[in-house]
Amino acid sequence: MGPLAGLKVIELQGIGPGPYCGMMLADMGAEVIRIDRAANAGQGSKVDILARGRQSIAVDLKNPDGVETALKLIDRADVLVEGFRPGVTERLGLGPDVCLARNPGLIYGRMTGWGQTGSMSMAAGHDINYISLTGALHAIGEAGGKPVPPLNLVGDFGGGGMLLAFGIVAALFERQSSGKGQVVDAAMTDGSALLMNGIFGMMHTGAWKGRGENMLDSGAHFYNTYETADGKYVSVGSIEPQFYELLLEKSGLGEGQNIPKQMTRDKWPDLKKELTAIFKSKPRDEWDEIMLHTDICYAPVLSFAEAQKHPHNVERQTFVEVEGVPQAAPAPRFDRTPPEVPNAAAAAGEHTDQVLAAAGFDADEIAELRKSGAVAS
Repeated sequence: MGPLAGLKVIELQGIGPGPYCGMMLADMGAEVIRIDRAANAGQGSKVDILARGRQSIAVDLKNPDGVETALKLIDRADVLVEGFRPGVTERLGLGPDVCLARNPGLIYGRMTGWGQTGSMSMAAGHDINYISLTGALHAIGEAGGKPVPPLNLVGDFGGGGMLLAFGIVAALFERQSSGKGQVVDAAMTDGSALLMNGIFGMMHTGAWKGRGENMLDSGAHFYNTYETADGKYVSVGSIEPQFYELLLEKSGLGEGQNIPKQMTRDKWPDLKKELTAIFKSKPRDEWDEIMLHTDICYAPVLSFAEAQKHPHNVERQTFVEVEGVPQAAPAPRFDRTPPEVPNAAAAAGEHTDQVLAAAGFDADEIAELRKSGAVAS
């Protein structure tokens, strides 16, 4: 059932980090009901992995009866997740003041890029903008090149949806002693800055140089990726001295010559060129035979299709298939309350009748809501 079994969550339909937070909560066993837009009723796809594991009700939040319907669902919930710009839910009649007055124990989770306050709070933006403002994007890329967005992993997901999920669980823990709900203001700017604290520490000591010139950002020859003879790639991360010695031995780097000390930065570019030529001399599978399962800190760079078939991932059941769609399994793992494999994403409004009936609406009330256009399916 998962460690969050029994937790009731309402998620207002959004994009990116909000659904990611909802997925994390649902993966852990929470009962998550997503309020989709009535105009989208019947739409949806099982390949929308971030929407897995929920029930869906389609509601017109511009209809007063639709708003009241949403509020009745929120009245019975432990958590609300919303990802609109600041002020939008207030204008809809679903703001924190209204919801917490009706349900004082509610955890009201708010997901934005810039946060609920600040001079940029009302501006539009996306992951790439939020991680730009915090210094995160400036640090990512190769030497002499421009900053490279790390997909939308740092802002939307790690610094956004995952941050909100953590904040919600923290607020739920606090509620056990206070009995009170509260608002969780999760901003991707805050989250991406928080993810950078380890790097910020290096910057303060002067250990961090320009972009692409450092140990963790492709500057070092012993922490890098290399192309192999068959056009594939491998990764090495031999930071510790004993692991580095093993890299030298297994790769043959510097064989017959005196290699500079590992942390001699000005020699890194030359050593990187040597390793580039060495790795290009054999196909990836041969390097796997030489280096995999050793303490070099080595792994092949796998495509998604390859990753699903790798023995370690198969043994760990890192990936699951839901209605023919391969995807990452819920994580982390629990020995007493393991989460179940989630259902595929529902179509918008697929569970409207069931959700309303469970919330205490009778058949006549549901019919009237349909007639008024407050809900759809």
